[in-house]
Amino acid sequence: MANSISAAPQAKVFHLFLNSSFLLLILFLLTACLNAPNPSLHQHTKAIIRDDSTGSPDDSTGDCSGLHRCENYEAKCIYLASQARCDPEGYINYLYLFYCFYGKYPVLGYTLLILWLVLLFYLLGNTAASYFCSNLEGLSRLLKLPPTIAGVTLLSLGNGAPDAFSSIVSFMGTGTNIIGLNSILGGAFFVSCVVVGTISFCIGPCKISIDKWSFIRDICFLLFVLLLLLVIIITGKINVWGAMAFNSLYLVYVFLVSIGHLVRKEDKEKATFDACTPLPSDKMVLPFQTPEYGVLGAPLLDSSEIHESILTVKEGLWSNEHETTRSCSKFNPFASCSCGKILYFLELPLYLPRRLTIPDVSQERWSKPFAVTSATVAPIILTALWDSKWKEKSSEERLVIYLFGGIIGISLGSAAFLKTKKDRPPTRFLFPWLAGGFLMSVTWTYIIAQELVSLLVSLGHAFDASPSVLGLTVLAWGNSLGDLIANVAVALNGGPGGAQVAMSGCYGGPIFNTLAGLGLSLVFSSWTEYPSPMVIPEDRSLLQTLGFLIGGLLWALVMLPKRGMKPDRVLGCGLLSIYLCFLILRFAESLGLLQHRGKTGPIGAISS
Repeated sequence: MANSISAAPQAKVFHLFLNSSFLLLILFLLTACLNAPNPSLHQHTKAIIRDDSTGSPDDSTGDCSGLHRCENYEAKCIYLASQARCDPEGYINYLYLFYCFYGKYPVLGYTLLILWLVLLFYLLGNTAASYFCSNLEGLSRLLKLPPTIAGVTLLSLGNGAPDAFSSIVSFMGTGTNIIGLNSILGGAFFVSCVVVGTISFCIGPCKISIDKWSFIRDICFLLFVLLLLLVIIITGKINVWGAMAFNSLYLVYVFLVSIGHLVRKEDKEKATFDACTPLPSDKMVLPFQTPEYGVLGAPLLDSSEIHESILTVKEGLWSNEHETTRSCSKFNPFASCSCGKILYFLELPLYLPRRLTIPDVSQERWSKPFAVTSATVAPIILTALWDSKWKEKSSEERLVIYLFGGIIGISLGSAAFLKTKKDRPPTRFLFPWLAGGFLMSVTWTYIIAQELVSLLVSLGHAFDASPSVLGLTVLAWGNSLGDLIANVAVALNGGPGGAQVAMSGCYGGPIFNTLAGLGLSLVFSSWTEYPSPMVIPEDRSLLQTLGFLIGGLLWALVMLPKRGMKPDRVLGCGLLSIYLCFLILRFAESLGLLQHRGKTGPIGAISS
């Protein structure tokens, strides 16, 4: 309790820092647009804020290799203004902004881009934790899904949303597919080595045992999935049917987890009838005493409890409940009411846009004005997003689209105003509310992930770094930071059950991200190339990543049973050493210290 109280002011300071940074970045962006060196303000504004409705798709090849042949920032600015192929996939042209407005001050430009990167990572995690997961849990309760099925489907989707959407966005882009592939593998490598290694170091002195059969099931299935992915990469191409088969393997994993849940349930029933007899050591139970189970031991948490426990910690990490005014005295006992109002308005920039557009019927965040506004504005936002992606349309067609979206929005807003109460959320017709909240959280997550990938590509050009390395490190680390904090916290504070939850999440999460996130990405990309297969890039770094990742999993598979299923520092030191050796190798290749023989081609190209 004391830890949570002391952590609250730190979280509040962090949120205020993020919102203040966002305001600062908006100020710099407006300054760049208003103080354009070219007399044509509209032309520069249009160059910074990219318009998807203009430009030819054939020009946007994603090849911007000529940028680094320019001698100074002025030449690079002219090159960017004349080359449509350098335009990003997102909504902001970061390279044009960096070289044309902050070329004289590169340190300032790098600082602003990195600060915006931190904000995008926060927005991605916060949207998934505060809105996406909330609607998924509501849909799970409404549909009355069995706990095990809900745990490995909807709750897994909420837990792996940032990784999955980042991968899908990367594969849907032009020339950015390699980022998505490396981010999924990099995230799986980071979680299975760094997170598991950190947990092993933390709980090693406690001598906590992990359930053997659940561990072997998860790690063997993950190894099987990675071997299939290795075959796909070596083959060099995959068609839509192969991608669908790879994606559907997650149903096999769901089936295996369900079978394990049924076996565990039978063991629990037997234990209930035989409470006086100590359970054999090979039963799937954790040998520790609780007031509820006494000396029998507590049954293992099923997959729904695993994901719920991790999601709870992640929501506490990312969420930013908007209660500044009420908690003003807690944040600063000497603060006045006017200080609380200032803090309230400082927190609005990142909070308000999503709150006004994502329907939320949770009990703790219910607000009728926000509900009516979100029901009205959401269709208009979707219409504007559709309009930005639909090229070559006339002004009449645009007008019809916006009128249609406006009519739907006004109708839904009127219905929400008439049918909801001010003091409590609706109890009838919950499915449209939850489905609308799910759709808008997916929309926001997709937009943020798209902007995040676009910024990483721009940073790759600015730093002259490989996009695959950025996907393997920056994107993977950013998306996996929540897993590191959440899993370690659950392992440290949850006792033996918490350690089991954390270890299971470290292997169940990569299984979902690989089969669902990467699998759906392969399905969408191969569908666009149908009937031709989709070409996988000839990149030796992918084989390196898979080799080290499989090596880390084999180390855990051998060492953990050998040491009595008790994670300790030997296991953790080996995993962290494997990851460190991999990073040294990749950075040495990126810096040119080692020769890297491997061709990198764009995923999504049609094979000849």
